[in-house]
Amino acid sequence: MKKKVVVIGGGTGLSSMLEGMKKIPDADICAIVTVADSGGSTGRLRQTYKVPAMGDIRHVLTAMANEEDESLFADLMNYRFSGAGDIGGHNLGNLIFLALIDITGSYMGAIDAIRHVLNVKGSIYPSTLDNVTLYAMMQDGTLVRGEDSIPKARNSIDHVFYQQKVHPDADAVKKIEEADLIIYGIGSLYTSIMPNLIIPAISHAIHDNPCPKVYFCNAMTQQGETDQYSVEDHIRAIEKHSYKNSVDLVVVNQSYIPLPIIEDYKKENSFPVTLKEEEHDYGIMRRLLVQFDAEGHIRHNPAAVAASVEEILQKMETGCDLRVLFQ
Repeated sequence: MKKKVVVIGGGTGLSSMLEGMKKIPDADICAIVTVADSGGSTGRLRQTYKVPAMGDIRHVLTAMANEEDESLFADLMNYRFSGAGDIGGHNLGNLIFLALIDITGSYMGAIDAIRHVLNVKGSIYPSTLDNVTLYAMMQDGTLVRGEDSIPKARNSIDHVFYQQKVHPDADAVKKIEEADLIIYGIGSLYTSIMPNLIIPAISHAIHDNPCPKVYFCNAMTQQGETDQYSVEDHIRAIEKHSYKNSVDLVVVNQSYIPLPIIEDYKKENSFPVTLKEEEHDYGIMRRLLVQFDAEGHIRHNPAAVAASVEEILQKMETGCDLRVLFQ
């Protein structure tokens, strides 16, 4: 029987993970995705039409499309108009998504329609269907409004939150309750992962499910979000926004990063995320996870991520405690 694997997050990192994970034969994959994005094309459409963000959902839909059935429609979903006119800067996939909300009568109707066209492998749910706005309280007391504004503040984040009561998507909660493995996806810590975890019903469902919880840690720090963060700092932030001991196993990149690429990232105040402490309450799984594109950008290798998840699923079959097994 296939294991039910729930991946929680947002952004391009989550899409990269799912691109590889959809090929795991013994896994039934479900993505639970943030809808707090407020920048770019998505932000403009949210402001005009008062709908939850669709950019991260769109990325996940195309990433989870069945490769044997991919079509021109998948490319169209990621097409961005140039120029500065009415549609300049807009993503065609976002406009299609918006049209499908109107045609089907609901946000989930739009997701289901695109899933059908792309023959998506697995299921996708927003963590909420509310039109949410993410806030960040900085350590110096500064309040920042909007997901896209938080990293631009170039400040130290204390915590992120919503000012209004947020209703969880019921199907997303059900998927978490039924999961055999829960993964906090690769991506911006405070603006891709936390927007899901700060919805109380989401964190409560994760807490109440005794299955293993795994965090795939970012390979590099992100300016304005995780400056000078170690692996341990990432885990502490997740616990602060959910509950104590919310991670059983953290998967850490161990790939060699060439010095010229390190130097380029230094110019953006981005550095490799490393382990700094000797003892941990969670397991540590070190794997070769990243690759480099033609421009020298560091990207997680979808195949390497999928191989790590498969290994975790195999270890789970033995009944071993991941906290103890990976020390």
